[in-house]
Amino acid sequence: MWVSSCGPRRRCHRIRTSGRGRHGPPKCEPRGPGQPDGVNRTSQDRSDRPKPSAQSTEPREPARSEPSPKPKGQDHGTRLTVLVALGANLLIAVAKAVGGLFTGSPALLSEAAHSVADSLNEVFLLAALRRSRRPADSRHPFGYGKERFFWSLLAAVGIFVMGGCFSFFQGFEALKNGGEESSSGYVAGLAVLVVALLAEGASLFRALHQVRGQGGAGRLRDPALRTVVAEDGTAVLGVTFAITGMALHMITGQIVWEASASFAIGALLVGVAFWLGRDAREQLIGRAADPESSGRIRALLEAQPEIDSVEALLTMEIGLDSTLVAARIDLVPGLDSEEVEEVAVRIKRSVAHTVPEADQIFLDVTDAAAARSASRGDGYAEGPDARGERGGA
Repeated sequence: MWVSSCGPRRRCHRIRTSGRGRHGPPKCEPRGPGQPDGVNRTSQDRSDRPKPSAQSTEPREPARSEPSPKPKGQDHGTRLTVLVALGANLLIAVAKAVGGLFTGSPALLSEAAHSVADSLNEVFLLAALRRSRRPADSRHPFGYGKERFFWSLLAAVGIFVMGGCFSFFQGFEALKNGGEESSSGYVAGLAVLVVALLAEGASLFRALHQVRGQGGAGRLRDPALRTVVAEDGTAVLGVTFAITGMALHMITGQIVWEASASFAIGALLVGVAFWLGRDAREQLIGRAADPESSGRIRALLEAQPEIDSVEALLTMEIGLDSTLVAARIDLVPGLDSEEVEEVAVRIKRSVAHTVPEADQIFLDVTDAAAARSASRGDGYAEGPDARGERGGA
């Protein structure tokens, strides 16, 4: 709430308060000659104000630096990785489908469905890369960063339905038909799978190379890159299962080996889909920043001499390189409105400099003692919800 009061010849500082502030009432000063009521003094008029001591300003000089620019060029590498995976999966899907129809192999048909699902998922990921970088507008003031998580969730659903469920269906169909099947043409089917294994391995190598080039396994927080690595990794394992099942079928003449390979491929795809879907769900709901970043932000706030205490720190990932930070802080007594504004601007710059992805920063100045007193007076128990620490660091 904005509070102001002043006499006819006095100027008033307008202070925003949260609860019953203990920083005193609005500070009124005599109005200068020719200066209308309610108008702030210019920077020249403020020269008579005592400057902050060197002890409070000198340690925070690095905070005046602007935050580092976001590495948007990393999307180019991720897009290239997705395109490589898409091209490989389309060629492999056609080859597997032709081979599976020719040989009647359930394992090969399961792998064909797997490649079709992967190809569709790559289309989803390309849409995610393009749409998530749209600038913020009035309808979406925090941008479109969460589109990346939404399309990744659709990719996980595609892996589950088109890959996992179809593989289980092929396994049950093979067991239902029973008996021995002719192995004519299985040599050609095995050749197709060997070529598919090489192609999937090359795509996986490309994805892992990008992961290493962009900071190691920590870069897997990018849902698009994480999905490509998961798809290519499961594809290599799935092709291995299919080759093993077809080879054992040729040796023993029992279809049960290929049915088992289809079940193994289905279980693998369902597990990967659950892992990817669970992570996308957490990011869509609103996941807090990693503990390391939250700890650095809290330590920086607590180190400021103007901050008496940090009552709550709330963070949320709103995009791949974008994090929202909201802190409820209690300031030391005696600061007027202009000093509070200067402190807030400096703290925001310091946070953005320390954690570059923190591009949405909000500070709520409150009176901690008054809030606790009011909470106890109303008879409410003081817990994490009362302190506003749900999801905070």
